[in-house]
Amino acid sequence: MKSAPIYKGIITGVAMIGLTLFFFYSKIASDSGYQYLVYLLYAAGIIWTLLAYARSPHYTGKFANIFGQGFRCFIIITLLMTIFAAVFSLSHPEFAEQDAKSYREYLEKEEKSKTPAEKDEMVENLKKHYTTGLIYSAIFGHLILGALITAVGAGIILAIRKT
Repeated sequence: MKSAPIYKGIITGVAMIGLTLFFFYSKIASDSGYQYLVYLLYAAGIIWTLLAYARSPHYTGKFANIFGQGFRCFIIITLLMTIFAAVFSLSHPEFAEQDAKSYREYLEKEEKSKTPAEKDEMVENLKKHYTTGLIYSAIFGHLILGALITAVGAGIILAIRKT
């Protein structure tokens, strides 16, 4: 039973990566509403795990046990999405260049107090730490969202099962 959330996390994480790649290679804009489908898939994987546990003979009715099942799922998803973010970023250095160009344009327009040398340094730091920033945001973004979905889902399951 302890491995079931892990398998659900692997399935969900692979599906999320597949959907992300589908959007990328289909040239669907990253700011389109379709990108929210990846997060919907994330939530669905966690809810799937929670509901499967709630229907199992191992269900205890304790929040900590329900949350623990969801945690095992979302931690695997977070791991997979973090690895994916790192590999994808490293294999597409043009993204760092594009973001650096946009950042430079922003600095030229908005940051009048910085010298050109300071702006150059800021842009170079962005490029240098681009992948690290993506990894950081992937880890914390997925952990926070996963914990929130799991906590709310566990609370709802407890409320429904007690009535």
